[in-house]
Amino acid sequence: MRLLVIDTATQALSVALLEDGTPIGRFHDIVGRGHAEALLPAIAALPDGGRADAIAVDVGPGSFTGVRIGIAAARALALAWNVPLQGFSAPSIIAAQAAIDHGDGPLIVTITGGHGELFWQGFGADGRTEHGAIRSTPIADLARQIDTPVIYGTGAEALVTERGTGTAITLYPDAGAWPLIETLPGLSPSPIYGRGADAKTMAERALP
Repeated sequence: MRLLVIDTATQALSVALLEDGTPIGRFHDIVGRGHAEALLPAIAALPDGGRADAIAVDVGPGSFTGVRIGIAAARALALAWNVPLQGFSAPSIIAAQAAIDHGDGPLIVTITGGHGELFWQGFGADGRTEHGAIRSTPIADLARQIDTPVIYGTGAEALVTERGTGTAITLYPDAGAWPLIETLPGLSPSPIYGRGADAKTMAERALP
């Protein structure tokens, strides 16, 4: 059983081919905004061109563009190969990675958002139990709400800097994080944006 994992929700471009839960090919790099150009070549460079029996894709939240790129590629490959496709959230994979060395106490995952906000979600120490839904909150407000000493994710440094206390552990979703991927809650392969779109129609702008 081979699983192709695609993750383009953050600045990282991460793809991996897992066979019975073990990575047999992997690409992970911080590409910033270069996902569109680099994703398909990264998949093609995996063993057998990344051909798999199923596909899992990060559905966000994170970069609006990155999330859409990853989902579009995953949908196209699933259709071409006639294989099942499921999603997983960016906070869930980061939490699962963080839980390995976290210890006791609640675990907070943050992901860089836009307009001075962070996407964030709380988890139990196991990195699996969700404590509330994914939210998007201004960094200054979140700094007053969250006193957990260790913060994980791509937005960790920004939050700890704003608070002036705590430890930031920057983590990006890793498609090769085995055997964590197959333990994540399966989601529909549809985007989780975490907040409303920046662009609005003229009718929406006219609303009070």
